[in-house]
Amino acid sequence: MSLFAKIRFFSCLHTFKTLPLFSQQMGMASIADTLYTNLHKNNNGNVESFLSKLKPKLDSQSVIRVLSRCSNKESELGVRFFIWAGFQPGYRHSAFMYRKACNLLGVIQNPKIICNVIESYEAEGCLVTANMFREVLKICKEAELADVALWLLRRMEDFHLQPDTVMYNVVIRLCCKKGEIEMAEKLVEDMGLDGLFPDMITYMTLIEELCNVGRTENAYTLLKAMRVHGCTPNTVAFSAVLDGFCRSGSMERALELLDEMEKEGGNCSPNVVTYTSVIQSFCKRGQWIEASDILDRMKAFGCQANHVTVFTLIESLCDEGLVEEAYRLVNKFVVEHGVSYGDCCSSLVIALIRIKRVEEAEKLFREMLAGEVKPAALSCSLMLKELCMKDRFLDGFYLLDAIEKMGYLSSINSDIYSTLLVGLCQRSHLMESTKLARIMLKKSVPLRAPYQDSDIGFLCKHGEKDLVNQLTGKFKGL
Repeated sequence: MSLFAKIRFFSCLHTFKTLPLFSQQMGMASIADTLYTNLHKNNNGNVESFLSKLKPKLDSQSVIRVLSRCSNKESELGVRFFIWAGFQPGYRHSAFMYRKACNLLGVIQNPKIICNVIESYEAEGCLVTANMFREVLKICKEAELADVALWLLRRMEDFHLQPDTVMYNVVIRLCCKKGEIEMAEKLVEDMGLDGLFPDMITYMTLIEELCNVGRTENAYTLLKAMRVHGCTPNTVAFSAVLDGFCRSGSMERALELLDEMEKEGGNCSPNVVTYTSVIQSFCKRGQWIEASDILDRMKAFGCQANHVTVFTLIESLCDEGLVEEAYRLVNKFVVEHGVSYGDCCSSLVIALIRIKRVEEAEKLFREMLAGEVKPAALSCSLMLKELCMKDRFLDGFYLLDAIEKMGYLSSINSDIYSTLLVGLCQRSHLMESTKLARIMLKKSVPLRAPYQDSDIGFLCKHGEKDLVNQLTGKFKGL
């Protein structure tokens, strides 16, 4: 061996000897294999300390591979690994990873796994930190295990640990989701005993659930209590309570709260969502004068309506047969609120279709196109769908072609294209079906199932086999 070769050999040998244990193992096994081997080999003791000695560079794929290996009969071991991995240097679990862990380890089907893991920590005398409990609570949050999360919160004291506000919020939200609002309220009291104060997340969680269960007055009381703990109620909090009053039919209280918001101003000022909620509630009760008054009040406060406000009022009027009123309202929205004429007319087209006045809707839609008024995508899809349902495929194609030429085909339902194409082929409209197929190719619109080759075989018979193959993805390279 030459002197140069010997130097290279001993240099490489020295480098290998100085590499950490984990890096040496990587030459023979993947990160996941090494982690699982050590996890499985030391599963009768404190596995976390053995894993930490490896000092691995974690990524989501290696974590998933380890969890997959543990998914059958070693779920508890998998949970312990997942908890440990969650606070390793340079790595944090994403929301996707918590979902993946719950699915792979069967946590939702067998919540006792979580309890067994905590008890194994205690039995082994492991050093348990608040971070470890935080990770377990995040698993419970994803799996929606309210009872287990509450148990975990109580068990922290046994490890001489105290939960923080974020941990309390996780459990409070889970209790609210389960409909246990009384327990959620008790947890807020417990926070005070731990020297903690509820934050904006705590209050919003309680306010929303109190409104959901019809205890809107209690939710309103929380708006006042928030200030005591340094949380200033904002538009979102006020609007949630106002919406609660509307849903429960307490319109008088809703209007009182709207007054309060307008007078207080600043961060509590009502916005378009606030006003629209009140308008919608009056519409549901057939109180059109009151709804119109709120619209005027909205303008006077300097808040402009949006397309949701427009559709709410127009749909309600059409549902009650007050179509002429709906037409007049279009001009009011355009002139006084600055809503686009296209959005207003599109809302009216949709509302007319829904009350089965399709001919009137089509007339208005064609007037929009003639006046170069851009229709909304939903109105386009619904109008074309109606024409297809009436076997007016040729009319549907020319209407679609007109919209296409104006550049308005941004997000029409792809099923509409497929329905039109099949209908045109079945009725032997060669020029139109060929042109539509090319439009679909240009816009990368797939031919939707359950349409079969036979449905568009008409094109093949007339020399358009290549076009059909491209459209159905049956040519080489697609």
